[in-house]
Amino acid sequence: MPRYYFDIHDGADIQRDVQGLECASVAAATVEAKRVLPAIAADEVPRDGDHRNYTVVVRDAAGAPLYTACLSFVGTWLN
Repeated sequence: MPRYYFDIHDGADIQRDVQGLECASVAAATVEAKRVLPAIAADEVPRDGDHRNYTVVVRDAAGAPLYTACLSFVGTWLN
């Protein structure tokens, strides 16, 4: 099974995936990228403001980027 790597960007830092994950196909890797974003955002709620973008970049074993997904957190005062 091919191995894919999931690099996480939070707007300030980049966490490069060095272990990777075996997935049956690139389509399965994209599902994993979509699944992991909400979990990361839930653990990393911005404490220094009300805006943060969380992005995952899926790379293949050669390091070539194949897919990217982004989830945005936006908080707005209503008063």
